[in-house]
Amino acid sequence: MAKSYDDIDARLINHLQDGFPICDAPYLQVANELGLTESDVLKRLKNLLENGTLSRFGALYNAERMGGALTLAAIKVPEMDFENVTEIVNSFPEVAHNYARNHELNMWFVVATETPEQLAETLAAIEHQTGLRVYNMPKLNEYFIGLKLEA
Repeated sequence: MAKSYDDIDARLINHLQDGFPICDAPYLQVANELGLTESDVLKRLKNLLENGTLSRFGALYNAERMGGALTLAAIKVPEMDFENVTEIVNSFPEVAHNYARNHELNMWFVVATETPEQLAETLAAIEHQTGLRVYNMPKLNEYFIGLKLEA
């Protein structure tokens, strides 16, 4: 697979992983720090999202510190029902990501809620609506791994 970013994109991605400025013109500040124009930074981010190099660009919040809850969940979905179950799971606003996996538990998704009670309610509702057992796999430890692209 050919890489879908250039050396400038790699520098931009690496730079943004170290933090995003909180100021009136954050994209302009990033541009100045990298010797680019603000419009070039915005254009490059848009292209990286559109071509799939980046799956998302946005803030990451610690749900637990804010009183909420977050978990990874999985379901064993019969192949013939996969599309229907996907629609049901994705209809929940609390579901942030949903992935097909080559595993007995072939659907994995992230659930984020405002309270721990809502997490249990959401998982129970998904079980009820799909008719399938939801395996709740909350994190035990959190690790931060930095990805740096070669320029």
